[in-house]
Amino acid sequence: MAIVVIGFWLMAGPGSTKDVYNPDIFSARRIKVAPVVCLVGFVGMVYAIMRKPRGAAGDAPTVVETKEEAAGE
Repeated sequence: MAIVVIGFWLMAGPGSTKDVYNPDIFSARRIKVAPVVCLVGFVGMVYAIMRKPRGAAGDAPTVVETKEEAAGE
């Protein structure tokens, strides 16, 4: 979520008004970099929600062999 916040922070800045034109509204940081950073953040959040955590309830139990069983005793 922090990556998305950083992306929106990169998009922020002063805008243009009727009296003053600010060409910074069309900078590469605001038009290209910030949306990509936000997209990466959103994809990361979807992955974090969808992934199955290790050892979650419902997993098949794992079989652990002891040293004696592995040696064939």
